Order: sequence, then C-alpha cells, then structure tokens
Amino acid sequence: MSTLAAAFTVVAVSAGAFFFLAGSIGLVRFPDAASRVHALTKADNLGLGLIVLGLLPHAGGVLAGAKLIAAWLLAQLTATAVAQLLAATATRSRPR
Repeated sequence: MSTLAAAFTVVAVSAGAFFFLAGSIGLVRFPDAASRVHALTKADNLGLGLIVLGLLPHAGGVLAGAKLIAAWLLAQLTATAVAQLLAATATRSRPR
C-alpha cells in the first residue's frame, strides 16, 4: 500500500507540476490578456488540485487532509476573483 501511495503521489504531483508549467508558458506566450488569464487560472487550478490530490495519501490525518483541501478551495476562490478583476480591467483599458 505504501509503494502504491508513493507512486500515486509521484504521478499526481508530476502532473500538477506539468500543468503549472503549461499555465506559465501560456502566460508568457498567449497574445492578449484574456487568453493569458484563462491559461493561467485554468492550468494552475488543475495543477494545484493534482498536487493536493497527490499529497492527500501522505497527510497525517483527516484534519491535515481537510487543510489541504481547504487551501485548494481558497486558491480556487481567489484565482477566480483575481481573474475576473484582471479581465475586466483589461477589457476597460482596451482601445476602441
């Protein structure tokens, strides 16, 4: 069980890191602000979710697991709010 949990952790955390890297590349490479915000928020939320999922088998108990999930949920809420503000600001500052 421990080897299986460790293998799951390696796969999930690696996949999460890949999505973080993809989001960062999208932030640099995409042409406009809306595309950049989209790439960054979607890929980072998925990457953080995979990392949290990978760390759950190694959490010290139910409370530690709940803290990991709470951190992921709070990151999703803040990323959504910040993405909305950035997109609204970019839309308002776009030349007409």
